[in-house]
Amino acid sequence: MWQSISYYALLALESVIGVFGIRLYEEPKYDVIARASDQVEIRRYAPRLAAEVALRGTDKEARGKAFRLLFDYIAGANRGASGSDLIAMTVPVAVREPELLPMTAPVESDETDGRVRMRFFLPTKYALDSAPQPSDERVQLLTVPAQTIAALRYSGSGRDFVSRQSELMTNLEGTDWRPVGQPYTLYYDAPFTLPFLRRNEAAVDVAKRP
Repeated sequence: MWQSISYYALLALESVIGVFGIRLYEEPKYDVIARASDQVEIRRYAPRLAAEVALRGTDKEARGKAFRLLFDYIAGANRGASGSDLIAMTVPVAVREPELLPMTAPVESDETDGRVRMRFFLPTKYALDSAPQPSDERVQLLTVPAQTIAALRYSGSGRDFVSRQSELMTNLEGTDWRPVGQPYTLYYDAPFTLPFLRRNEAAVDVAKRP
């Protein structure tokens, strides 16, 4: 019970200070290995564990539903394996109880093939075989392999993600880096964060040109 109370108390605190662009969330580490332009960083990420939802539709409703499914997963809609994070009373060992997972940033989102695909990256203490299993089959766990990405950072509401992705791709033209796949968006802040304090990024996987 107290773990559940402290979990939601922390979320409330994060929400209050998040209005001003202050983040308490764990963020993935990366190395900046090059710059494609003044605006675009080339980053190298190690493999990461993520929870992913892919839903039909590319509208606001589909994005909201994907977010809720992922948030429900980290807030207890799962079958946990770690006794340290249990929020229910201990029950027979054969039953996996829900775990509360900390929020992390960023949230990754892309819209292709008539679908919205969204990912929450899990805290680094979890591995694929130890992470809580989602209760909803629409939430899938996967290991994202090591990535080299190009990222263009910007503030604002994030509604201009299409034009920002186009700007990113334009910045890569004539450089040593070629896009691999379609661009996507990384959101670091909640919707209630003051727009001019938000951190958003247009991103795309890249490879060095021969």
